[in-house]
Amino acid sequence: MLEGKTGAVFGAANNHSLAWFIAEALDKGGARLAISCQGERFLPKLQKLAAGALQKEPLLIACDLQEETQIAGFFDQYAAAYGRLDFLVHSVAFAAREDLEGAFLQTSREGFRLAMEVSVYSLLAISRAAAPLMGEGGSVITLTYLGSQRHMPHYNVMGVAKAALESAVRYLAGELGPQGIRVNAISAGPVNTLSARGIRNFSSFLHNAAAKAPLRRNISGTEVGDTALFLCSDLSRGITGEIIYVDAGYHISGT
Repeated sequence: MLEGKTGAVFGAANNHSLAWFIAEALDKGGARLAISCQGERFLPKLQKLAAGALQKEPLLIACDLQEETQIAGFFDQYAAAYGRLDFLVHSVAFAAREDLEGAFLQTSREGFRLAMEVSVYSLLAISRAAAPLMGEGGSVITLTYLGSQRHMPHYNVMGVAKAALESAVRYLAGELGPQGIRVNAISAGPVNTLSARGIRNFSSFLHNAAAKAPLRRNISGTEVGDTALFLCSDLSRGITGEIIYVDAGYHISGT
């Protein structure tokens, strides 16, 4: 499905992260990958994961998305290795623990800024750097959650950040569409990832979603990966500016 395609995945931290499930799906689909992690300390673990799970050896690069010079360095290395870019996956989000555990009303100014910069602005930053390498068009994907549209207890500032992220998807889709670049988001149901465990009472999210979703179950990371594979492929060539729900139908529930 992606034979002859190359692309970048941002946000892989471990084998439970959604970015990693997506990387595995894209690799199985035939793509060559560059995978980014937040810092140098994550690289050894990422190298072990890649060696044991991926069919094609990826380019592994540490990149702090709060640093413009590191973003530029990532794409310089990418261009030197692969040339063109066919797809870009943004699976990056962060909020301070105290801003998730406390009341939303008490979110600090710095905590709000940090959540928006890491979770939202980073998509603009890497899309801006990637667009010149997508001369033949391409696909940009980010990850969101239903807390952008509904009040979810303890999701707090991250829900506001995800709402901004979804708006950014629409604006980027509008601007990049004439270049043949599609921009979409996957709104995944709760998956037991390391970052998700930072949300207080996360187990209740899982239980509630499984009990009320039409399919009466939680989703798996592989289902998110398969959807990303579709969105990165030419099968989705007519889709842009969309939020694709992969949540066993939970978002249609009235409660």
